[in-house]
Amino acid sequence: MVVQNNLDIGDTRKGILLEPFIHQVGGHMSMMKYDDHTVCKPLVSQEQRFYESLPTVMKQFTPQYKGIISVHLKKDSVGNLSLVACPQTDNRSSLDNASKESSMTIWQKLNQANANNGDHMFVQWNHGPLTNTIKDSCHGKALLPTDLQYHRDMSSLMEDANGNQAEKNSYNPWGLHCHKQHLNRMSSKYNENKLHQFLLLENVVSKYKYPCILDLKMGTRQHGDDATEEKKARQIKKCEQSTSASLGVRLCGMQVYQADTVQYLCKDKYYGRKLSPDGFRQAIYHFFHNGKHLRTDLVEPIVSQLKALLSVIKKQNSYRFYSSSLLINYEGLEKTMPFDSHPQVDVHMIDFAHTTYKGSRYTQTVYDGPDHGYIFGLENLIKIIQSIPVGE
Repeated sequence: MVVQNNLDIGDTRKGILLEPFIHQVGGHMSMMKYDDHTVCKPLVSQEQRFYESLPTVMKQFTPQYKGIISVHLKKDSVGNLSLVACPQTDNRSSLDNASKESSMTIWQKLNQANANNGDHMFVQWNHGPLTNTIKDSCHGKALLPTDLQYHRDMSSLMEDANGNQAEKNSYNPWGLHCHKQHLNRMSSKYNENKLHQFLLLENVVSKYKYPCILDLKMGTRQHGDDATEEKKARQIKKCEQSTSASLGVRLCGMQVYQADTVQYLCKDKYYGRKLSPDGFRQAIYHFFHNGKHLRTDLVEPIVSQLKALLSVIKKQNSYRFYSSSLLINYEGLEKTMPFDSHPQVDVHMIDFAHTTYKGSRYTQTVYDGPDHGYIFGLENLIKIIQSIPVGE
């Protein structure tokens, strides 16, 4: 585990400019890329303690915890904001590349890439208000050339609940929306010299070339024990008006590689909140469809991992995973080698800022037995995936 707290603000050469994580499909807190195998997010003490005391049997279903790092805001000569992290002592090689990057905003760099590559690189997205918000002078670190090359080869398509399409954009809308909001919140509250602690976590999709990602909010209750009455009421209403109440699970976001158009089909949390139980089942079906055919080869290995997770959750006495999410990932690029009959898939629990359990210093209420709301959602999810017609 790495803990970095000493950062010389005056020497930016010793800092790594963090990038927005381009595969963030859900959540509201910005996820940043530290290096190819590591992401980072703002530290919440309750989540940190969970990772540090994680039961061994759960480690296969959670991202590897890599420690804490210090981060601060940096403003260039024209006012563009970025986040700078103190590098890990054993990872100085990434520093050299990062420090050579300009302070150009992500929007300027992506627009430049568009100009050089025509219309091939784009995202289509039609949440109008959010689109306008993102366009409003978001300040952030530009993507590295490797990420830009990825986007030149792979574009995205965003649809709303009605299946409508929107204007072309050259960035991942949801992750960068979160990034802009996070930078704005930080810059309005703190100066550049203020150090912030971030959690370092495994990038669970780093092994995939074209990661297909499903982000699901699990359980029938989303508010933590520490929630205010206002927030509690708000979260209860969201659950009652979505599949959280009826199924114990709701869609928070997804991206699915479409082999026919060489694009990602993307959905966000606003789409997920509007889904009926039947609509949720249809969305799960689309997660397994690559535009050409249904990926029936994925059903058995994903169900197998979900059943293994279910068995583990049932044995976690006193744990309540309020507001946590479940990531289901697979490789969108199908293997052409006939001997490779095992598709790459994985299942990970994430987001434990409101997780409570016996022995935690943050626990206000000690619960008996396992998290039945989470189990209810997991069992329904397994049934829905098992019901996918594998003959299509």
